[in-house]
Amino acid sequence: MSPILILASVFAIFIPALMLPGPDFIAVVRSAMTRGTAAGLMTTLGVTLGLGMYASLSLLGLSAVLADYQWLAWAVRVLGGCYLIYLGIRLFLASRGKPEEIVIEGQKPRGNPLVFGFLVTLTNPKAIVLFASVFAPAVTTGTPLWFMGLMVALVMASSLIWYSIVSLFMSSGPVMRRFRNAQHWIERLAGVCFVAIGGRILADARNPVTP
Repeated sequence: MSPILILASVFAIFIPALMLPGPDFIAVVRSAMTRGTAAGLMTTLGVTLGLGMYASLSLLGLSAVLADYQWLAWAVRVLGGCYLIYLGIRLFLASRGKPEEIVIEGQKPRGNPLVFGFLVTLTNPKAIVLFASVFAPAVTTGTPLWFMGLMVALVMASSLIWYSIVSLFMSSGPVMRRFRNAQHWIERLAGVCFVAIGGRILADARNPVTP
């Protein structure tokens, strides 16, 4: 199969999966709407670095390792699901209090948004499954390194472009004015979403990873 056809077939699956709401999307929206454009873009960069790392590992044989050691795949999913639940509970509890107090606090730095985006992606087992099932099969022993590098670069570029658009939109003036008094509800909604996604990941933890 020609490189162009391989790229077309792989990214025809990856791009829609990237755009579907998930932990990465929620992380970017939450940072942009509660901390502004700069925080949203930094979270976007963190997500992009995480996806680039997973793409690189999958092309270098991560999927084969997870397929051979299902206990490791189970452990990754359980730890990832538990982290998302923990993060969701923290966001939900942090939003408790008077709305006006939360709005004021939301304007202050609360952790590193780049690290926040990276950790959310790093602990998202769905990203591992996506790259293991879509990217790894497209690579053979004869695949040149430049082509694998191109695939990783396209993954990162796609993530950077999409989530930058999301971040800029969510932190735009009209959106911020409309939701300026709802930061506490945004935090709560993000927390509930993280808990729900983490719970779903734990429920699916026994499903095998295939190379």
